Order: sequence, then structure tokens, then C-alpha cells
Amino acid sequence: MTTTSTAGGALADRLTELGRLRELAQEGPDPSGPPNASTAKGKLTARERIELLLDKGSFTEIEQLRRHRAQGFGLEAKKPYTDGVITGWGTVEGRTVFVYAHDFRIFGGALGEAHATKIHKIMDMAIAAGAPLVSLNDGAGARIQEGVSALAGYGGIFQRNTRASGVIPQISVMLGPCAGGAAYSPALTDFVFMVRETSQMFITGPDVVKAVTGEEITQNGLGGADVHAGVSGVSHFVYDDEETCLAEVRYLLSMLPQNNRDLPPVMPSSDPADRPGDRLLDLVPADGNRSYDVREVIEELVDDSDYMEVHAAWAPNLVCAFARLDGHVVGIVANQPAAMAGVLDIKASEKGARFVQFCDAFNIPIITLVDVPGFLPGVDQEHDGIIRRGAKLLYAYCNATVPRISVVLRKAYGGAYIVMDSRSIGADISLAWPTNEIAVMGAEGAANVVFRREIAAADDPEAMRAQKIQEYREELVHPYYAAERGLVDDVIDPRETRQVLCRSVAMLAAKHADLPRRKHGNPPQ
Repeated sequence: MTTTSTAGGALADRLTELGRLRELAQEGPDPSGPPNASTAKGKLTARERIELLLDKGSFTEIEQLRRHRAQGFGLEAKKPYTDGVITGWGTVEGRTVFVYAHDFRIFGGALGEAHATKIHKIMDMAIAAGAPLVSLNDGAGARIQEGVSALAGYGGIFQRNTRASGVIPQISVMLGPCAGGAAYSPALTDFVFMVRETSQMFITGPDVVKAVTGEEITQNGLGGADVHAGVSGVSHFVYDDEETCLAEVRYLLSMLPQNNRDLPPVMPSSDPADRPGDRLLDLVPADGNRSYDVREVIEELVDDSDYMEVHAAWAPNLVCAFARLDGHVVGIVANQPAAMAGVLDIKASEKGARFVQFCDAFNIPIITLVDVPGFLPGVDQEHDGIIRRGAKLLYAYCNATVPRISVVLRKAYGGAYIVMDSRSIGADISLAWPTNEIAVMGAEGAANVVFRREIAAADDPEAMRAQKIQEYREELVHPYYAAERGLVDDVIDPRETRQVLCRSVAMLAAKHADLPRRKHGNPPQ
């Protein structure tokens, strides 16, 4: 009896001790200090962020009691639990998601050996389990006191980011500073979310920039959310507060498959697949010189007019978005006549290429809405590599094996027509509206080239030019020229576009296509 009572008492003491340690780990080193400072800046704690990201009560933490073993520079006297990063898994809409969150209260979220090992472990678990990985970034870079061990920790993260690429969705949420080599991990992931005023990313900070170049700039001016969303293209999504940002991360995850072997989740839709789109007749002007907002076309086509635009502020002449058609997730790539007349340039090509590659990696059908006058002409574009960089979009489409459906809404000229998922580069279904003009170039430009001698020799050059433009248009640019040659599968009534797209996506759901055996391709850089 005595022995049993003693053992029971010892276990009770151990459980009490465990509870106390867990409380210390969850509170952090000084619950009355830095958390309040963060709150004053509108920042949540790492645990509050995880609670917002994951389904309520679903988070399971691992290595909560991990502590560093570094010596020197006072580290031996500061050994907080978690070592500044919280790792574990939970669910979003009932599906497993792995997560790690930097805790800025501990060493400023700086990465040391133990900190990095925890991240390595959760990344390995996500890859093995075949589930998305979300990183909540709020760290000060490498822990200087640990020297090269900290740098090696980043190397392990980068290596795993690369190994997971195209295998599981990887999402980086920037909720604080991210400087130096630490910025490369988010850059290796699929999507980067940022919050205005509180998150920044840069390789070298404002002080270094001033010392080297003499330029004076603030942290937000150098690497703030709007800079990376609209200028550099590093950030895909930007929001005003953390709560909205994390809610949108949840929404994105709800449309993505768990891994490259799964299909995206299908949701029941109350929006009829055969809903007519009468409004489309008024949205797209027949006159190719008149502008319109292609996002209104997308709203009319997709379920409940609901879509999630990627890189909305960067390269606005091309729209990339996730949406659903009759409950099935699709990726939409669309020329935007409201920005630069929808012309393709370097930024738009790279934006589209990355989006197409992601959709192909994760079994998401691609819908391409075409209204493109060509590639942007100019010395800067040529010297900056429009040939090799524009080829990225071409390579991405040609390499994609997911269902691909293109719709020519209006004009489609020259090489840009080919690149925008034409039938000749592998589109499964190519459709066109009766307003389409598919040609090497517009009738005006073509007439000036083909009939220049006749026009120059005419008594009335302007009348002759108008006559030749009309002849060229009737002969080569009429809506049915491509259909007669099998380069367009059908010319459809715009009002039936949603119905045809829904049927086509359903028909292609079981598509299977194999690429030639190879280690990997060598895409244009």
C-alpha cells in the first residue's frame, strides 16, 4: 500500500511540474512585456495567430519544451522553452495543415540551431504526410550569437522548401520583419501574404543601403507590403490587418489540394451550371479598340461571382485567379484590356508562367480568357529580355498536363495568341466568341504591310487603304477562319460560355497525360 501511494504521489508531482512547464512555454519569457508592445503595433502573438489560422481546438503542438544548448554571449542564462518558434499541426475546414510560427517575444524570433531543427522536423512531417505547410514569419533573421550554426539552419529550410516544391502547397505569411537570407525561404514557397505597415522583407536593410549607396529610405519604402505587391512582385496578397490576412489564407487553403497526388476539393454549388450569361453581351465591346474590365467577365462566369485574384497589384495587364465552376476549382488566366490594353510584357509573362506552373503541379484545370493585341514593343522590353522571359509563359503552358480550356473573347494577334494557350500548343479545348479576331496582326497593320505598294500607287491612298483593310478582314480575320481550319473547336454564343466551360471541366476531370521521361526540364530564365 505504501509503495503504491508513494508512486501515485510522485506521478501527481510530475504532472504538476509538467503543467507548470507548459504554462511557462505558452506564456513566454515575459508575458507582461513584449506581447503588449506587439499589441500596441497591431500585432498578435504567435499563438493567437495559430488560433486564427486553424480550426478551433485542432492545434497539436510538438517540441514545446525544446530549448537551445548554445553557450556564450549570455545565452546559457537564457534558455526559454520553444526557443522562439511554435510548431505543430491542425486542420483548416477539417483538412490537415502543418504550421510553424515565429515568436517575436523570444530572441526577436531569431533563428538558432534548436529553432531551425524544430522547423526542419515540421517540414519533414508535412512532406511525409502530404499536407500543406504554412509559415507565420515574424523573425529577426539568424541568431548572431550562434554564428554559423544559425546559417546552416537556414540552409536546411531552403533545401526542404525546394524538395517540397510541387509536392505540397507552401504558404508564407509575413507578419513582421524578414531580413537577409531569411527572405529566401518565403521566396521559395508558392504564395506570400503580407500585412501593411507591420511586415517587411529585404536582403539588406535601410541602414546598409544608405551606407553603400547613400540612398535614404524607410523599412516600408524599401520592403513593405505594397512595395512587394506592386513593384517587386514578391508578395501575392496584401491586407490591412492580420485577422483578414489569416482568414484569406484559410480561404486559399480551402481551394487547394492537400498535395500533388490529390485533386482540389469539390464543393456543392447552388449556382446553376447552365446559368445564362446575358450580361456578357454588354461587358465586352465588339470594337477591339474599346476597353473593358475582364474581372467583370470572370465574375459572370464563375460560381457566385466569387474568385481570389493572385498578384492583383503586380502586372495588372494579366489577371490570374482561383475560382470554382460548378463546384470544381479552376485557375483562370485572362488578358486585362483595362490595363495596357491587355498587352503581354515581361512582368505579365512571368506572373502567368508561375501561376500556370502552380496549377499544373497541383491538378488544377486552367481556363484562359484571351484578348491580347500582342507583346509590348519597346527597347526596354527587348533589352530586359522579353524573348527569354516571355518564353517562360509559353514553356509553362506547353509543359502543363492538366485540363486546359481557352476562350478567345475578342482579338488574339501574333505570337501572343500562340502563347495564350492556343490549340497549337496543346489546349484541350479552344473556343471563341463571334467577336474574335485571330490573326498575325490587326487588319490595319496587315493591310499597310501586305498592300503597301498598291496603297502608295493609288490616286486616293486613304480610300485604297480602307478598301484593303476591309478585304483583309473579310478574308483572314473573320470569326470563323480559325474554326474552318480546326484551330478553334467551336464558335460559341457568349451567353453559353459558363455552361460550356462547366461541361468541359467535368469532361476533362479524368484527363491523363504523360511527359517524356526526364529528370526535369530546363525552362527559360
